Amino acid sequence: MITLLSIIALGFFLGMRHATDPDHVVAVTTIVSRQRSIRHAALIGVLWGVGHTITILVVGSAIILFGLVIPPRIGLTMEMSVGLMLILLGILNLTGMMRWITETITPLQSGQHSHSHPHGHGDYVHSHPHSHNPEKHGHAEDATPLSWMDRTFGRLGLYQVVRPMAIGIVHGLAGSAAVALLVLTTIRVPSWAVLYLLVFGIGTVAGMMLITAAIAVPFTFSESRFARLNRGLGLVSGLVSLGFGFFIVYQMGVVKGLFTHSPNWVPR
Repeated sequence: MITLLSIIALGFFLGMRHATDPDHVVAVTTIVSRQRSIRHAALIGVLWGVGHTITILVVGSAIILFGLVIPPRIGLTMEMSVGLMLILLGILNLTGMMRWITETITPLQSGQHSHSHPHGHGDYVHSHPHSHNPEKHGHAEDATPLSWMDRTFGRLGLYQVVRPMAIGIVHGLAGSAAVALLVLTTIRVPSWAVLYLLVFGIGTVAGMMLITAAIAVPFTFSESRFARLNRGLGLVSGLVSLGFGFFIVYQMGVVKGLFTHSPNWVPR
């Protein structure tokens, strides 16, 4: 019983530690930067952790119980998928920031009493000059970066849930082999090893919930008080996501040889 409790405690705290990995934090920051509520940001962290746990549990259990062996090229592809996802998230974030910069540099010329203030379209927040004529809003409602996604998936009612969960699933693919192999070297009983994976996942959920709530504080605080600072934070998060994504793609594709005939992959 003492050994089992030790395994549970170790798995939970290592799971919380795993949530602080740089690629995890960068990914959720790009999403949380568009949130205006700490509670909603914490929920995003929970959903990310659930998706991550699903992959860790499924792939890790297959490795532990059935001896699944992941070829180096497949392993590198799974890890590179994280980089590609970070690039996509960075582009989506920067698209919104670039739109704000364009509208700020080239304000509307029509209307003598136009002014600017931030407002939102779903989870996309920006500002632009406008007047109070209803027909002079400043842009078409469908011109915001994520509006086509909202129109396509929003009516399903699950879009806001699926998005962070899908990102967590991708991250889980990249780390599941390393976690499972670590468990195999320390825990010899398969049922206990699978239990460890589950507790590890729960710890990741808790850790990411705290991280996203903490990340959301400066965004929610600056959104209504310091609009320029808020936009700057969003711009930085997009640039970091884009740069880190390209770094991961380079590491997996060139340094570790995914794009060559002799890939070299060691789960970490």
